[in-house]
Amino acid sequence: MKTEEIIIANLKCNGCATTIKRELLGINGVKTVAVDIDKDAIDLTYDDNVERSTIISKLLSLGYPEATEKNGLLLQLKSYTSCMIGKVHNL
Repeated sequence: MKTEEIIIANLKCNGCATTIKRELLGINGVKTVAVDIDKDAIDLTYDDNVERSTIISKLLSLGYPEATEKNGLLLQLKSYTSCMIGKVHNL
């Protein structure tokens, strides 16, 4: 079992957090996901057979790249879409 904190870009609100949690928990082997909006961080626990690159790819596809990665306009727009979807799920 691995525990990790990933610092991401474009994290804005609880809508973002809801989408991130739902999508990461959908990856087989991811056990827990906690999003800290104030720190722009995700704390997660996952099985040893889960590749970190799978998690990073999922975050990138949602518009939330690691803070160390390039963050262009397209990723920022994706994050707004993911945010709105999360807000809808919070209703």
